[in-house]
Amino acid sequence: MEITSVVIRVKPELLRQALDRLSATDIIANTNTRTRPMILNPDLDLSVTRHIAASPARIWTAWSDPVELAKWWCPRPWTTQVKAFDFRPGGAFHTLMTGPDGVDTSDNPGAFVAITPHRQIIFTSALLADWRPAHQPWMPMTAIFTLEAQGEGTRYTATAMHPDKATCASHAQMGFNEGWTTCMDQLAELVEG
Repeated sequence: MEITSVVIRVKPELLRQALDRLSATDIIANTNTRTRPMILNPDLDLSVTRHIAASPARIWTAWSDPVELAKWWCPRPWTTQVKAFDFRPGGAFHTLMTGPDGVDTSDNPGAFVAITPHRQIIFTSALLADWRPAHQPWMPMTAIFTLEAQGEGTRYTATAMHPDKATCASHAQMGFNEGWTTCMDQLAELVEG
């Protein structure tokens, strides 16, 4: 007889405590049996990259501190309110962007998926805190931010992965390249000074 699966029942609180003790590196190391480069699909993914004249550690601080994140997260004159920021895999990540008129908004609840200190942050709008599925996010995507030491600075890449061509095209038409590049410029302005 061959056993193909085993079901283990664990109290939710005990599972939550165990997951909280794991680092993102533990989770990534134990779920990826080999390292694979991210392969972009031009029909589904959008990506921008730039060099920032600051260390990955400095950029990490601008990412991992919600007060600093709010300073660069959306293109000015829009503003960002960080409504939830539980910086761990499965933790809530929720921003509310407000236009200069105070009326136009972009509400973006989601969750962090993976965090590798000073190297990578992944979040998604498809999930909410504690791995709960989101109910029909307005822009379903997974975003991957990578920081690679490069000379005296960092190669910073932001990638948005979409579930289908229509969503990707909609995000591009909304101004993905211009918007995310502007945010990178604002991040550089904050960390390079």
